[in-house]
Amino acid sequence: MKALNKQTAPKAQRPERIIQFGEGNFLRAFIDWIIYNMNEKADFNSSVVVVQPIDKGMVDMLNAQDDLYHVNLQGLDKGETVNSLTLIDVISRALNPYSQNEEFMKLADQPEMRFVISNTTEAGIAFDPSCKLADAPASSYPGKLTQLLYRRFKTFNGDKSKGLIIFPCELIFLNGHKLKETIYQYIELWQLGDDFKTWFEEACGVYATLVDRIVPGFPRKDIAAIKEKLQYDDNLVVQAEIFHLWVIEAPQEIAKEFPADKAGLNVLFVPSEAPYHERKVTLLNGPHTVLSPVAYLSGVNIVRDACQHPVIGQYIHKVMFDELMETLNLPKDELKKFAEDVLERFNNPFVDHAVTSIMLNSFPKYETRDLPGLKTYLQRKGELPKGLVLGLAAIITYYKGGVREDGAEIVPNDAPEIMQLLKNLWATGDTQKVTEGVLAATSIWGEDLNNIPGLTAAVKANLDSIQEKGMLDTVKGIL
Repeated sequence: MKALNKQTAPKAQRPERIIQFGEGNFLRAFIDWIIYNMNEKADFNSSVVVVQPIDKGMVDMLNAQDDLYHVNLQGLDKGETVNSLTLIDVISRALNPYSQNEEFMKLADQPEMRFVISNTTEAGIAFDPSCKLADAPASSYPGKLTQLLYRRFKTFNGDKSKGLIIFPCELIFLNGHKLKETIYQYIELWQLGDDFKTWFEEACGVYATLVDRIVPGFPRKDIAAIKEKLQYDDNLVVQAEIFHLWVIEAPQEIAKEFPADKAGLNVLFVPSEAPYHERKVTLLNGPHTVLSPVAYLSGVNIVRDACQHPVIGQYIHKVMFDELMETLNLPKDELKKFAEDVLERFNNPFVDHAVTSIMLNSFPKYETRDLPGLKTYLQRKGELPKGLVLGLAAIITYYKGGVREDGAEIVPNDAPEIMQLLKNLWATGDTQKVTEGVLAATSIWGEDLNNIPGLTAAVKANLDSIQEKGMLDTVKGIL
């Protein structure tokens, strides 16, 4: 078996036009895979310089393989099973700014640099007032980026054609807005002056983005078979699902510079990412939150098995297509396509997604993912959505604890105050008190849900049915 490096595998030389903060599995399986496809299919002709955003990271491992690695895409594509391996060759080099600070700062001096892309986790876009301009480097990601931008401004004497296009991929709603605000805080803290501030405003663009691809990461259990198939000793293989979506809130002139559409990629340049954020939260996260307790209490442990179950599968379809989809404002065809993609993702034969892993903090999840849909459905249709109401009753039942019919233990996990509240309520043995108590918990909902017409009675009826008939028969009763 061969070592993986540029002596043993083909690696094209391309201009360095992209600085990427982050070297983890997600960026390598999503962004770098997208750039690979743009190079292959749209003549994008760009390579990536990876910058390790924190002191400890993976750049040494990357450089040991000359920044080459394989992406293993697995899943269903229009019903067909796919399990592919692609050699990704877009990273030219990887830097640690803590030990290679001058090399990092010199990236600002390269005239062809045009894009900055990041995924430094949700905590990465934060203002740290202890950062100084003279730090080598600043500890925060926005601090490092401001240092780089200021150096570029000075190197090119404020030339507006040398601005950078910045795409943050951190999982924060309106991540671009947050990053821009934080850069302004550093401009002020470090007194970088109005000329630089104007250059940043007029020459650079910081754009909010929404990313969507499940990336399980390094395939520990399959790695020996993968290496055997590749005949390369690749220690940076990264597994990901086939589905990918990148929504970028930016004008069409930016889309022309980043021609992902020409490569046939699911990258959308839109005036607002908000409806796409709402679509993802509602049609992907929303069904997850209610299918999990319904499936688990019916004796089903894996998301894929829940989708394929003759009764639970119908329940999932009802919640997605008949209820939640009715609450969104994007074109119906788009929503149907997205929902069908979501079901293929739930059915991925390569991912055993345990429903219990989704149920951590189910009440706060229901509040953000399903409650808005329940209210909108009631407003639009004049009745409560039966599937979403049953999902809430299922969560309340799951939080009772105990054991399933097959003897499997029910182990809810949430904030201690929520756990205590449910324990106290279930100790009364009165489903009316349980229902009213949960719905009245303003600490969870920010309001008293007993005020939603008909909800208290509907949740109680479901709780009673689950206690008397079991979960599966209760689900059958609403289909």
